[in-house]
Amino acid sequence: MMAPFKLTTDSPEQTIAFGRFLGERFKGGEVLAIEGALGTGKTHLIKGIASGVGAEQMDQVNSPTFVLVNEYQGRLDMYHIDAYRLAGPQDFELLGFDDFLYPGAIVLIEWADKVRTVLRDINTIDLHLFHISDTKRSIGIDNAPQHLDLAKFGV
Repeated sequence: MMAPFKLTTDSPEQTIAFGRFLGERFKGGEVLAIEGALGTGKTHLIKGIASGVGAEQMDQVNSPTFVLVNEYQGRLDMYHIDAYRLAGPQDFELLGFDDFLYPGAIVLIEWADKVRTVLRDINTIDLHLFHISDTKRSIGIDNAPQHLDLAKFGV
C-alpha cells in the first residue's frame, strides 16, 4: 500500500481527469469507499473513473441515489453504489454487494461512511473529497495499492 495521498483539483474537468487516471490503472477487484459532502465532486470523479475503465455509457454516469446501484460495462465492470438513502448496513447487504466482488469488476461506494461496518473486513481504497471553493476540491486517498502510482498524475 502507498502512503496517504492528497491532491487539489482546480476544476470539475480536472477532477474528471484524475478519475480517468485512476480508472485506467485499476486491475479489477478494487473496492472504493468514497466520502464527501454534497457538492464535493464525487460524481465528477466517478465519471472519470468510468471513462478510465472504458465504460460505454460514461456520459450517462450519474449518482444512483434513487436506484441505489448503477452498473457500467467496459474493460472492467463497474458497480456504482449510493449508500445515502440506505437505512443502514442491513440494506446495503440486501443490494447483493457480495455479487459485485469479482476480479473483473470494481465497486465504487458513495457515502461509504453509512455502511463502514459492512466494509471493515474488505480492503477498501478510501477517498475523501472536500470543498475548497466554487471550483477547487481536495481529494485524499488512503490505502491505495502500489499499481495506482498516484504520484504520476499530471506528470
